[in-house]
Amino acid sequence: MTDNRQYAPATQRNRDVILEVLLQVLPAHGTVLEIASGTGEHSVFFAPHLQPRKWIPSDPNPIAIASITDWQKHYPSNNLEAPLLIDVTTPDWSSNAHLQNKDIQAIVNINMVHIAPWQACLGLMAEAKNLLPVGGVVYLYGPFKQNGQHTSQSNAEFDLSLRYQNPDWGVRDLEDVIAVAADQNLLLQKIQPMPANNLSIIFKIVL
Repeated sequence: MTDNRQYAPATQRNRDVILEVLLQVLPAHGTVLEIASGTGEHSVFFAPHLQPRKWIPSDPNPIAIASITDWQKHYPSNNLEAPLLIDVTTPDWSSNAHLQNKDIQAIVNINMVHIAPWQACLGLMAEAKNLLPVGGVVYLYGPFKQNGQHTSQSNAEFDLSLRYQNPDWGVRDLEDVIAVAADQNLLLQKIQPMPANNLSIIFKIVL
């Protein structure tokens, strides 16, 4: 049988510290939608620890969807749903039929904003307000510049390597992300420093 599982070494390094933050900031019930789930390793690790919440992984890449599906076969959890093909750069992506009537209370997005066009961040925030209720949470994780400056030399070098691969990628200014979120009624709640010069950024939907 073909095994389509992909592996991201960073997952093993960051999953425990991310889980600690998620346990603190996610609503106690409802469904969590993971945007840009990548390999699927995070989803199969988080879901069992976050019950009774349900977890829906998603990704725009069919190769990632195949990986997520096979990870679920190896590590099934009764609160983990099948992955959805979602591209947040597509207008009205939140109208996906499989997202309807799911009581989505939070969106989790790990390591996407810098490895995607800026339009992905814009699309994520724009549609979050259509999916989430007042009090709903958006969680971002990754490297960010603060006050226009990289927070470490390693992040500066990482930024250069990203832009070399694709000029539309790159470590984003945190202030720009916060401003985009605020335009969509997402109020910054917390900035949590994480290992390896990453940040956890927590937003909440307000009226």
